[in-house]
Amino acid sequence: MFRHSVLTLAFVSLVASGAAAQTVTIKLATVAPSISAYNKALTDLGAEWEAKTSGRVKLVVYANGSQGSEDATLRMMRPAVDQLQGNLLTLPGLSSIDDAFSVFGVPFMFASDEEANYVLEKLSPMLEKRLEAKGFKLLAWGSAGWVQLFSKTPITSLTDVKASKLFTSQGDDRMVQWYKQNGFRPVALNSGDIPAQLKLSTGMIDAAPMPPYPALLMQVFRDAKYMLDVNVAPLYGGLLITNQTWNKISAEDKAVMVASSKVIEKRLLGEAVKLDASSIATMKTRGLTVNTPDAKALATFRSEADRLVTTIRGTLVPADVYDAALRERDAYRKTKK
Repeated sequence: MFRHSVLTLAFVSLVASGAAAQTVTIKLATVAPSISAYNKALTDLGAEWEAKTSGRVKLVVYANGSQGSEDATLRMMRPAVDQLQGNLLTLPGLSSIDDAFSVFGVPFMFASDEEANYVLEKLSPMLEKRLEAKGFKLLAWGSAGWVQLFSKTPITSLTDVKASKLFTSQGDDRMVQWYKQNGFRPVALNSGDIPAQLKLSTGMIDAAPMPPYPALLMQVFRDAKYMLDVNVAPLYGGLLITNQTWNKISAEDKAVMVASSKVIEKRLLGEAVKLDASSIATMKTRGLTVNTPDAKALATFRSEADRLVTTIRGTLVPADVYDAALRERDAYRKTKK
C-alpha cells in the first residue's frame, strides 16, 4: 500500500510539473502597422517572454489589422471561439469592452502628458478590475500621442469642425448619436478606411482626428494637408490577453510577463511625445500646413468644447468614472500651482 501511494504521488507530481511547463501560445492582433514603433515593441516583448520563460510562453503578433477591425478581433477572443488570445487595442476598442475607458477620450480633459499619465496611473487599478470582470487581463498601457485634427481644407474653429464630414470609429453608435445631437456630421468608418476616403474627391469624410504619428504612417497628410494643433486628447491603448489564457500560465511565468510588460509600457508611453514632434516635422517638409491657434482662439475653442462635453458624463462615460478622473486631474493641478 505504501509503495502504491508513493507511485501515485510521483505520478501526480509528474502531471503537475508537466502542466506547469506547458507551452502557451498567445496569438495577438493589432491594427498597428508592421513598420510602427508599436509593432516593434510587441515583437521585442514576445522575444523577451519566450527567452525568460524558456519557451513556455510564445507571442505571435498579427499586425496591420490583418485579423479585422478591433470589434472583430474582440469577437475572436471570446472563450468559445479562442482564435485570438491577445490584443493591442486603441481607446475605441477598450471602450467597446467598458465605457469607463472613454473618459480618456473626453476632449480637453487633460492639458499635458504628465497630467494625463497621472490620472491613468490613479485609475488603473479600477480599470483593471473592470476588465478582469469581463474576461481580460491588462498587461500594459501605451500611447499613440495626442489627437489633432487633420483635414482637406483649413479648420480654425469649432464651427468649422461641425461643418466637416468627421471620421468617428465604427461600432460606437452612441458616440455617433452624441456627435449628431451636438451639431456635428460624424461618419462611422473602420480606421483602415481613412486614407482611401480622404483621397477621393467625393469621399465620405474630409476630416479625421488622430495623432501625428499614425497620420504619418497612414500617409493621411498627403490628402488631408491641414492640421489643427489643439491637443484634443491623448490616444491611449492597452495590451491585454484573455483570462482564459492567463489562467493557463504558471505563477512564475506570469511574474516574468508582468515585469516585461511594465518595461514596454514605459517605452510606449514615453515614446509618444518624441513621435508626435518628429512626425509633425516630417509631414511639414512634405506639404502639411499646421495651424496653431493663438491663446485667445484656443481659449474660445476650449470653452465652446467644454460646454459640449458636460453631456458626456453619465451617458458615454459612467458618472463615477468621470468624477474620479476629474478629481485626480484637479488634485494633480493643485500640486503644480
